[in-house]
Amino acid sequence: MTVEISVPSVGESITEVTIETWLVAVGDTVQADQPIAEVSSDKADLELPAPVSGTITEILVADGDDVQVGQVIGRMEAGDVQVASSTPLVEAPPKVEEPKPTTPPPAVPVPQTELPAPTPAAQAALATEAPRVMPSAERVLYESGLPVSAATGSGPGGRVLKEDAMKAVAAAKPSPAAVPAVASADPSMGRATERQKMSRMRRTIASRLVEAQQTAALLTTFNEVDMTAVMGLRKSHQEAFTARHGVKLGFMSFFVKAAVEALRVYPAVNAQIDGKEIVYHDYADIGIAVGGGKGLVVPVLKNAERMGFAEIEKRIRDFGARARSGDLALDELQGGTFTITNGGIYGSMLSTPIINAPQSGILGMHNIVKRAVVVGDEIVARPMMYLALTYDHRIVDGREAVSFLVRLKECLEEPSRLLIEA
Repeated sequence: MTVEISVPSVGESITEVTIETWLVAVGDTVQADQPIAEVSSDKADLELPAPVSGTITEILVADGDDVQVGQVIGRMEAGDVQVASSTPLVEAPPKVEEPKPTTPPPAVPVPQTELPAPTPAAQAALATEAPRVMPSAERVLYESGLPVSAATGSGPGGRVLKEDAMKAVAAAKPSPAAVPAVASADPSMGRATERQKMSRMRRTIASRLVEAQQTAALLTTFNEVDMTAVMGLRKSHQEAFTARHGVKLGFMSFFVKAAVEALRVYPAVNAQIDGKEIVYHDYADIGIAVGGGKGLVVPVLKNAERMGFAEIEKRIRDFGARARSGDLALDELQGGTFTITNGGIYGSMLSTPIINAPQSGILGMHNIVKRAVVVGDEIVARPMMYLALTYDHRIVDGREAVSFLVRLKECLEEPSRLLIEA
C-alpha cells in the first residue's frame, strides 16, 4: 500500500517549514517513527518521522526547499522491515568455508605488531557504540576534509549535529597569525567571499524584528541599579542554596522575581494590542532570551509569578542546555507576555533591545561594573548595572515605563521587598 509522506503541523501559527536534509534515499527501508528528514521551522529544528514502516519509493522535494504544512513531500510503500536505519550498521562479511588443503602450508611467523581481525561480535559492538553522525554534519566534514572523529556530538545520545561539524571546521582553520604572508602586488589576493542561505530561524528573527520596528512605536528608557544587596545575598546563601537545590543561585532569578512584581504594579507593560483592543494578563509568562546552536531563541517561563528562586534557576539552566542542543519543544517557545535579555554576559554596557511582538515590553540587562557613585554625602565604589526597558508607546505611557524601572530597581536594591511584597 502506498503511503504519502506529508509535513505535519509543527506548532501554532507555523504554516511553512524548510526541509534541511533528507536522512533517507529512495529504496531505503525504514520503520514507523524513524527520523527520515531534518526540518527547520520558525522556532526550532525538528526531525520528521516516518508515518509507517516500509520502503521509500519517491522523494518530491530537495534539501533546502521551503514547503507548506500538509504538503506531500514523498511516498513510501508500507510493509514490515527488519532493519530501520538510514545509516547501515557495519556488518561482518559472510564466512566462507575454505577447502582444507591436503598438505598443510608452512607456518608463517606473525609479526608481534600485527593485531588479529575483530570478530563479528566486536564489529557489531563498535557499530552500535559509535555515535550517529547526521548526514548534514557528515557532508560538512567531508567537504572540509575532516574525519568524523574531529567533531564532538552535542545532540541526544552524543549525536553529531551540523552545528558540531561547523564548530569542528572553524576550529581546524588556521589563525591569521599562522598563515604565512605572501608578497604580491595584487591587492585582491587573499580576499574571498562566501554566500550561505539564511536559515529559516534567522529569516524569521529578521522579519519579526523589522515588523516590530515598523508596526510598534518603540521607545527605550534607562535606569541603573546598585547590585550590592543582590551580590551579598548570593554570596552568603550560595553554598546552602546549591546544596539544597542542586543549582547555583544566579542573577536572573532575582530579575525575574523583580520583573513579576513590577508587572503586577504596572500591568500595561505586561499587556498587548490585538486589533482595537488591549489584552491584559493576570499572569506573567516571562521569555528568557538565550543563545542557541543556530541563533537566538526565547523559551518562556510559564506562570513565573508562581515560581520560587530555585525553580526559576533550574528552568533557565535547562533551557540553555537544550537551546544549544536544539531540543527545545515548540510549545516552550510560544507565547510570552514579557521578555528579559541579558547582554551583560557578552560584555554589553548598554543597549536598546527590540520587543518580541506582540509583547509590549522587553528588559535589557547589562554587565556589572564598579563605578563611583554618591551614597549619602560620600563617593564610594559600587557594582552598578544599567537597565533598559524598550516598550510600545502605543500602549505604555512614559510615566508607566519609567515607574516600572524604578519599581524594578527598588526590588533589586532591597530584595527583602520581594519577600514581604512592600
